[in-house]
Amino acid sequence: MDIRKLQRTIVDGLEDVKGQNIAVFNTEHLSPLFERVIIASGTSNRQTKALAASVRDAVKSKGLGPTRTEGEENGEWIIVDCGAAVVHLMQPSIRDYYHLEEIWGDKPVKLKLDSSPVRLVKAAEPLGKPKAVVARRPAAKAAPAKKPVARKAAAKRAPVGVKAGVTRTVGVKTATKQPVAKKAPARKTAARA
Repeated sequence: MDIRKLQRTIVDGLEDVKGQNIAVFNTEHLSPLFERVIIASGTSNRQTKALAASVRDAVKSKGLGPTRTEGEENGEWIIVDCGAAVVHLMQPSIRDYYHLEEIWGDKPVKLKLDSSPVRLVKAAEPLGKPKAVVARRPAAKAAPAKKPVARKAAAKRAPVGVKAGVTRTVGVKTATKQPVAKKAPARKTAARA
């Protein structure tokens, strides 16, 4: 398999499981054992294990022989050996500590990552091909805003108030609710002996 097809297959497998900070490096001049080093991060042990499984499945679906993995027991740093490419799947803290980009990162490979936005289907739209342009009918005109009601008229229509000083309507007469005076707590006098 061509190395460009292999690296594209691996990166596609990483993107399927939302691998983060994917970096591809050309290592032909550094090691005769492999041509590419691919580094990606996963947010948890479970995600790094899922990334490793996705890479294995993607490479196997393209007809490449069996791959070897190491570090899948704990999931903090998993190495997937795909023959001409070695994939390092790490959690961000491990990646920051070991910083493999300094070792293998002399020649980064520019690779177009899948950053196309995913178009969500609206509930009213059928699940087929997206419509190019949807004609919309003009919005109905809003009713003119009402003028603010005078305070006196609002006071007559207000429901029975709970707060002190609120005017309310009782039959024809208007009454004002008076605030209730609070009683001061009784003081205890100390008996002197």
